[in-house]
Amino acid sequence: MDLAENTTDPLVLRPGDPGYDGELSGFQTGFDLRPDAVFAVSSADDVSAAVRHAAGHGLPVRVQATGHGLPGASRGGVLVTTQRMDGVVVDAGARTVRVQAGVRWGQVVAAAEPYGLAPLNGSAPGVGAVSYTLGGGLGILAREFGYAADHVRSLDVVTADGRPRHVTCESDPDLYWALLGAGHDFGVVTGLEIGLVPVRRLYGGSLAFDGREADPTALLRAYEAWTRTVPDGLTSSFAAVPYPDLPALEPHLRGRYVISVRVAYTGGDGDAVVAALRESGPVLADSLRWMPYSESHTIHSDPDFPHAYYGDSAVLGEPDLAAAGELLARTGPDAGGPMCVVQINHLGGALARPAPNSVPYREGRFLLRLLSVGEREQARAVVDPALALLADATLGRARNFSFGAGDRSEGLYDPATHARLAGLKSLHDPANLFGGPYELSAGRRTSRRPA
Repeated sequence: MDLAENTTDPLVLRPGDPGYDGELSGFQTGFDLRPDAVFAVSSADDVSAAVRHAAGHGLPVRVQATGHGLPGASRGGVLVTTQRMDGVVVDAGARTVRVQAGVRWGQVVAAAEPYGLAPLNGSAPGVGAVSYTLGGGLGILAREFGYAADHVRSLDVVTADGRPRHVTCESDPDLYWALLGAGHDFGVVTGLEIGLVPVRRLYGGSLAFDGREADPTALLRAYEAWTRTVPDGLTSSFAAVPYPDLPALEPHLRGRYVISVRVAYTGGDGDAVVAALRESGPVLADSLRWMPYSESHTIHSDPDFPHAYYGDSAVLGEPDLAAAGELLARTGPDAGGPMCVVQINHLGGALARPAPNSVPYREGRFLLRLLSVGEREQARAVVDPALALLADATLGRARNFSFGAGDRSEGLYDPATHARLAGLKSLHDPANLFGGPYELSAGRRTSRRPA
């Protein structure tokens, strides 16, 4: 990438060093990270040094990219933090952007906007662009344009041999396929070149309903029926949130059980498309409007402060709406236990199109996401049984939305995709330096010598 990189030696921090604890902090505060060594990298050369150090000592490598994600609870090994790699370069003529590993989506939106272009970013500007894309990248315009991974032109990655590589679909189709879906399991990605789309404005926002005055299951049924009528250019999600009564919240949210439908549409008459939804129940708030793309983060208005949370996901075929209604009851404000957020993303459209990457379950109709705030085991006691209600309709899980449940490998890929990934893993990382849900029978390092 033609981005300036620091060529000095990487900053290495060990337990007890000044700055060690601060380097481990991030958006997700619910997991204990205590690596033997933190490589705070500023360049691909720094990443190479980290990988070679880990390989030489038989230590695992994990990556903490900028944004919401963390590599889960881990002790020992080498952690690579990428927040200092924050370069963004837009090529307006080619409709592409090149981003380094620490870039957040808000930076990319701002860089692309002057050219009338937009990235296929997620709902929150603080999400890290690279890890989001490596896990697929289900964005606010996903049904119109597909996954963010489908638009990657090239990747820069440091593989298990410590060598920086520039990977395209033409130069190395197998590694390209594996990285876009399995990401850091195959190396530390230091940069991406991604296609942009010509979007300046969109019709978007949310309709919020009172989940106590209206039947949440009836609202869900109305939403599901509505999704059968919308064009591919409309992307939406259904959310159910029992809000606490806190002064920091907007008045219409405090202490309420809010059912909302979030919409993003680049087509024609948005009001006509959502007219049926507006009749679904008593509306608390209606923020649907035409907006510049730079305001697209207001559609979901995700929290921007670090906190502890746990959750998981299920890609659904045809959902059992009765079971989904029971799920709403078990996660609602009267269920007891920790606060639980339900989100159901409408899939299909361009998301169903094949692409040369390992993003699975493209036949899915919905993505169900459950997220619980607070202590992990209490959250699991709510999330896991609730997801089990829809087991018969579940195709698998979404890697980007495991929310700390990444220690569970089952269902992250369909059998054929998993088998191909496992074969490529044996080829590119036979010592399993980068981890992942693969069984490697030979050559796996088990040494834990001090770093």
